[in-house]
Amino acid sequence: MVTITATYDGGLRCSAQHGPSGTTLITDAPVDNHGKGESFSPTDLLATATATCMMTVMGIAAERHGVELKGTTVKIAKEMSLDLPRRIVALRSVMTIPLSSDHPQRALLEGAAKACPVKQSLAPEIDTTVEFRWVG
Repeated sequence: MVTITATYDGGLRCSAQHGPSGTTLITDAPVDNHGKGESFSPTDLLATATATCMMTVMGIAAERHGVELKGTTVKIAKEMSLDLPRRIVALRSVMTIPLSSDHPQRALLEGAAKACPVKQSLAPEIDTTVEFRWVG
C-alpha cells in the first residue's frame, strides 16, 4: 500500500506528497473552473496517469520480450462534461510507437496498453479510445 498525503494550500491549490519517495506535486484548479491553471488539475492528473500507465505496462511487456520502446509518446485529450456534475467524459489517446507496423509483438503490446490498471479502473461511460501509430 502507498500513502499520499495531500494538503489544501489555499487559492484552489493543493500539494501532495508521495509517501515512499517524498516527491511532492502541486495541483491547481483549471481556468475554466475558477482556478489559475498554473499546474496540473486533479483531472489532468487522471489523464496523465492513464497515459503513463499505458506506456508503463506496455514497457513491462516489451522488456519481457526484448523490445525497446524508448521514444514512445502518448498525447491524451481530456474532455469534460458540459452538464453537472462536472466529470471527465473522454480520455482519447494517440500513442506513437517508433517500431514498424508489422512488428511481431504488436498485438501483445497494444493489448498490454489497453489493459493498464488505471484504464481498467475508469468508469465504462468514459470514452478511452486509443489510436496506435506505428511509425518505425
